[in-house]
Amino acid sequence: MGHDIFGYNHAGRKIAYARFSMSNYNADVLYKVLDSEEHNGGVSGVGARSTFSVTQMEHALQEFIHSHENKYTLSGNDPDNVQIKEFLENCLETAQKEGEVEVCFA
Repeated sequence: MGHDIFGYNHAGRKIAYARFSMSNYNADVLYKVLDSEEHNGGVSGVGARSTFSVTQMEHALQEFIHSHENKYTLSGNDPDNVQIKEFLENCLETAQKEGEVEVCFA
């Protein structure tokens, strides 16, 4: 079991991926900044999909950076933080190009 979170573009191509073991609390961080705690099944995602606008993805990335700027270094010292930041950046880039991005919480 674990959290596999995917970002998809309009063509259905995977543009972002984040993976957390079932006991990794960092999965909660990604659910929280995406305001998607209802898709967190505890040991994995619930299989739901949500669509996010550019504004929502900008907010998620800024919230992540702000909430972690004093706790961790985002430069590569913590693989989970790097994974979350890259996931959010890739989803934001797609949303900026296409107007929205779809995220699947599996």
